[in-house]
Amino acid sequence: MGAHIALGRLKICAAQNLPDYETFFRFFGRADARANVAAYDRRLRTKLDPAARAYWDKRTAFGSRRIGLFARNFYRHGLLGHVLGAGHTLARLHGLDPSIVLRAKTLDEQRALYEKRLAPIFDKPLVRWLLKQPASLYGLGIPPAQYRALAADSPLGIGAVLSERVERLACGFDIRENYFAWQAFGRRYAPGPNPALPPYLQRENFEAVRSRSSRVRYVQRSFTDILCDSPPASFDRYALLDAQDWMNNAELTALWTEITRTARPGAKVIFRTAAAERLLPGRVPESVLSAWRYQDELSHELSRQDRSSIYGAFHLYTLEGD
Repeated sequence: MGAHIALGRLKICAAQNLPDYETFFRFFGRADARANVAAYDRRLRTKLDPAARAYWDKRTAFGSRRIGLFARNFYRHGLLGHVLGAGHTLARLHGLDPSIVLRAKTLDEQRALYEKRLAPIFDKPLVRWLLKQPASLYGLGIPPAQYRALAADSPLGIGAVLSERVERLACGFDIRENYFAWQAFGRRYAPGPNPALPPYLQRENFEAVRSRSSRVRYVQRSFTDILCDSPPASFDRYALLDAQDWMNNAELTALWTEITRTARPGAKVIFRTAAAERLLPGRVPESVLSAWRYQDELSHELSRQDRSSIYGAFHLYTLEGD
């Protein structure tokens, strides 16, 4: 089964069956304790569905079970973890250290450390060459279509775009409040009593996560197909992430035709794009797109607030008639 599906089902099972917030946070917020494996065996393993249990019980090439990654900093593993690790290694080989940014106490310090200790990596010949190879970015979730869109975002090419995005991640937001930056530059969440965390890991949200976890389903299936099987006017919120970046016009039209059919009045659709583009006009027929209102000003403001800093734009559409 897909790694994302297996991880999602593990999180739901943990929210429902681990005894308290501290145990849940140790498992997913720190993900580096042998006690997590013991908690899996004692409280979670038999509660998981067979497919998810088989995924986490599977032996790796080194003979240990996949669940053992939660004893060895889970965030350093997987495709993205390995790609980030390779980036850190490449920086260190050039005498640079991405994690140095995390030591800053102010935004001014963040910028000073970034410019002195991290920004020079983009001027290194080997790095410039690597960034010109589309395959080098696949591990970051950037397929060929997104690579081309990113490269077109600047006349100076992909290197300039990525340099600007990394600079924004390092300097655009208070490092103490940006958990995306901690994962990128530290490959973990911040230590200490009040770290920056995604909402599902925040203590004040734990009881809500636990009590509502039974409402969540993970399905490995085309989203368009799921909507085709759903009744009219059955949804009011759609989060598409950046999947549309690698859809062709026919796929986009099919998706938005089903979104429009299944949307209630006032429904909202949010998504991101790798490049700073609207994406849909001219590709989805006006007969479909005219039912929706693009929230131009709010989309630009939310793009500015996006602490992940990876994407070119954030977009919000609302269904006319609210």
